[in-house]
Amino acid sequence: MSTFSALRRSNSPPTSGQRQLMGPPGVLAALVLFLVLRLTGVAVVVAVDHLTGRTAGKSLAHSWDAVWYLHIAEYGYGTRTRITGSGAVQTDWAFFPLYPGLVRGLRDLVPISAGKAGLLIAWSAAVLAAYGIYAIGHHLYRRAVATTLVALWAALPHSVILTLAYTEPVFTACAAWSLYAVLRGRWLTAGSLAALAGLARPNGIAVAVAVVAAAVHEVVRQRGRVPRGLWAGALLSPLGWTGYVLWVGRQAGDLLHGYFHVQSAWNSRLDLGVGSLRSMKSLLLHGGKVTFPMTVVVVAASILLFCLLCLDRAPLPLVIFAGVLLLLVLAVSGPFSSKPRFLLPAFPLLIPLARALVRAWRSSLARAVLVGGTLATVSVAYGVYLAVLSREPL
Repeated sequence: MSTFSALRRSNSPPTSGQRQLMGPPGVLAALVLFLVLRLTGVAVVVAVDHLTGRTAGKSLAHSWDAVWYLHIAEYGYGTRTRITGSGAVQTDWAFFPLYPGLVRGLRDLVPISAGKAGLLIAWSAAVLAAYGIYAIGHHLYRRAVATTLVALWAALPHSVILTLAYTEPVFTACAAWSLYAVLRGRWLTAGSLAALAGLARPNGIAVAVAVVAAAVHEVVRQRGRVPRGLWAGALLSPLGWTGYVLWVGRQAGDLLHGYFHVQSAWNSRLDLGVGSLRSMKSLLLHGGKVTFPMTVVVVAASILLFCLLCLDRAPLPLVIFAGVLLLLVLAVSGPFSSKPRFLLPAFPLLIPLARALVRAWRSSLARAVLVGGTLATVSVAYGVYLAVLSREPL
C-alpha cells in the first residue's frame, strides 16, 4: 500500500478569496444533489406517516434509539431504564453523550422541542458530513469522483438514518473532517475531531485508531522527525471514547468493565461473529423479513468493497477507519438488522465503486442517469420501509 502522506497534496491554489470561502470546486453542486436525495426521502416519510395515521414526521424524531437520545437531552443520564423479557436491565448509559448534549444545547438556545432540535442537529451534521466526504474525494481523486462519492453515500439503502434523530450524521461529520485533517497533515485538528467522534458513538474509537495508526506510520516514515502537533493529535484522539467509557464504569461501580457490562444488557458484546452467524443460519432455514436479507447483502458488499479499497491502494487512515468499523460489525453481537446502520459512516468503502462508476459513466450519460435514478429510488423506498413500516430495530 502506498503511503498516505504521498497523497497529502493541496488542491490547485484558489484564484480568489471567494473560492477559498466556497471550498473545493463543485462542492455546492454535490451538496445540492445530497440535499435533493435526502429531502425527497424526508418528504416521502412524512407523507407515509400521514397516510398511516401517525403524526406527520413522528417516524423521523421518535424511532428506536432516538427516543433514548432525546430523553437524555431532556432529563440527563440515569433517568431511564428498561427491563427486557430475559430480565436484563438496559440503561441510558449505553448511549454516548455528544449528540444529546448538542440537542440539549440547541433546545436551551431556541424555544423548540427536543425532537425538532434533534432533527436540526442531525440534518445539519449530515450536510457537514457530506461536505467532508466531498473534500476527501476531491483531495484524492478530484471533482467527478468526489461528487459520485457523495451521491452514493446519500443513496445507500440505509441513508434514511441521516434524516432521523440519530447519531450517525454527527459521528460521520467528525470522522470525515478528522480524516481529511490527517490527509492534510493537520494533526491537532485531526486529534480533536477524533476525540469528538469518540464521544458520539461506541464505534467512534475507529477514528482514534485511524489517527494513531497514521501518526505511527508517519513517525516511522520520517524516522521520528515529526512536528509536535502530531504527538498531541495522537494523544488527543482516544480521549473522548476512553473518557466516557471510564465515566460509565465509575457510575456502574466497575471502572474498567462497567461500560461493557452495560452494553451486554443490550446484547452487544464481543462474540467474534457467533451471533451474526446464528442470524444468517436462521435466515437460511426459516426465511426472514426484508431487513434480514438486505443486511446480509450490505455486509457482504462491505467486505468486498473493503478488499477493493485495499487493492486500490487507498490512504492508510481511510483503510484503517473503514476496516475497524467493518471489524466491529462482524465481531460484535447486537441487533442483526442494525448492522448496515453501523456501517453507514464507513464512506471510504464507497471509493472503489465511485471511481469505477465515473470511468463507466464517462462513456454513457444515459447509463449514469439510469443507475443513479435506480439507486435513489431504492434508497427512498427502502428508507420509508425502515422508518415507518418495519418492526425491526434500526
